[in-house]
Amino acid sequence: MDIWDFQGVLGMVTLIGLAWVFSEQRGNVRIGMIFAAIGLQFAIAISLLLFEPVREAIYSLNAVVRALQSATEAGATFVFGHVAGGPTPYDVTDPNNSTVLAFGVFPLIIVLSALSALLWHWRILPIIVNGFAFIFQRTLGIGGAVGLGTAANIFVGMIEAPLLIRPYLSKLSRGELFIVLTTGLATVAGTVLVLYATILSPTIPGALGHILTASIINVPAAIMIARIMVPSEDMKTASTESSFKYENTMDALATGTQNGLQIMLGVVAMLLVFVALIALGNNILASLPDVLGAPLTIERLLGWAFAPIVWLIGIPWEDAVVAGSLMGLKTTLTEFVAYLQLAATPEDALDDRSRLMMVYAMCGFASPAGVGIMVGGVTALVPERRAEVLELSVKALFSGTMATLMTGAVIGIIISVGGL
Repeated sequence: MDIWDFQGVLGMVTLIGLAWVFSEQRGNVRIGMIFAAIGLQFAIAISLLLFEPVREAIYSLNAVVRALQSATEAGATFVFGHVAGGPTPYDVTDPNNSTVLAFGVFPLIIVLSALSALLWHWRILPIIVNGFAFIFQRTLGIGGAVGLGTAANIFVGMIEAPLLIRPYLSKLSRGELFIVLTTGLATVAGTVLVLYATILSPTIPGALGHILTASIINVPAAIMIARIMVPSEDMKTASTESSFKYENTMDALATGTQNGLQIMLGVVAMLLVFVALIALGNNILASLPDVLGAPLTIERLLGWAFAPIVWLIGIPWEDAVVAGSLMGLKTTLTEFVAYLQLAATPEDALDDRSRLMMVYAMCGFASPAGVGIMVGGVTALVPERRAEVLELSVKALFSGTMATLMTGAVIGIIISVGGL
C-alpha cells in the first residue's frame, strides 16, 4: 500500500466520524453494522473487479452499450433524421458536431426506460432485485421492504424504487425512511446508467461495468451512513414482495416509454439551465482580476473548495483541484454535468487511478436537483409524511454524497492493492 491508500482509509474513517457527529442518536450507532457494511463494500468490489472471469464479463458489458446505442440510433435517425446522426442532405465540414445531443444521444433514456419496464413485467428484474435485497437484509439487518426499496435503486430510479414498496412507505420507521431517501440519492437509475457509460466509454475502459459496480457498492455505504445519522431500533418492516405490476406487455412498454420521455425532457431542461448558469457565472467572474495568473471560473472555485475532500479519499494532491472541480460540479449541479466534464478532461489532467476513482465517487443523484426530484416524487406517494420527508431530504443530500465518497475511497485502495 502506498500513502494514498492510507489516505483513503483516513478518509473513510473521517466520513464515518462526520456521520456520527451529525447523528440524531449517537449512542444507538452499532459498530458491528459499520464493519459489516464496509466489509460488504470491499467484498462486492473485489468480487466484481479483481476476479478475472467476473471482471472480463463486466468489461464485456460495453458490447451491451454498443448494441443499445445502435438500436437507439436506428429509432432516432428514423424519427429525427440527420440531427440524430443520420445521413445529411448537405456537406458536413465538422462531423464531430453533426449530431444534436437532445436527438442523437438522449433518446437512449426512452429506450432504456421502456426496456426496464419490460424486464420488470417479465419478472427478470424482480428476481435480480430480490437477490440483492436478500443480501442487504442478511448482512446489514434491514427489513424486507427497505431491502427491496434499496436494492431496486441499483436498476430503477429514486422515484420508481419507493413506488415498488408504496404500501409500506407510511409504515416505515424514521430510520428506514431515511435509508430509502439516502440510497435513492447515492445511486443512479438504470435509465441513465447506460447513458453515462456512453459518455465515458471513450476514456474509461469497461465504463458500463464500472458505473453498474459503483451503483451496487454505493448501497451498503448508503445504508451504513443512513443508519449512523438516523439510527432506529425498528429495522424489520416486513415483506420482500412488491405490489407494483403492469397489466400486460403493452402496458409496460407504453408506460416505460412515457416515463422515459418525461425523464429525457427533464434531463434536457436541467442540462440547458445548468450549463447556462455556469456560463453566466463565468461571464460575471471574468470581470474580476486574474487569480494566480488565470481568470476566475466556477470550475476553479469548485476545485479549490472540494480539493481537500477528494484528497482525503485518496486522490493525489496534484490531481485534487481538477478532481475537486468535478466533485463540486456533481454536488452543486448534477452528476450528468460532472460526467460530461470528466469525459472532456484532458488525459494529462488526471492519472488513470484518479479518473476511475472519480467515476465511482460521482456515481449518485445527490445534488439539489436530485433532492428536488426525490422530494416531489416521495411526497406524492406518502403525502401524510411530507414534513418528515422535507426534513430528512436535506440530511440525505449529505449522507448520499458521503456514501459515494466512501465508495471512491474503497476503489482507490483496491486499484492500488489489486492492480486493477
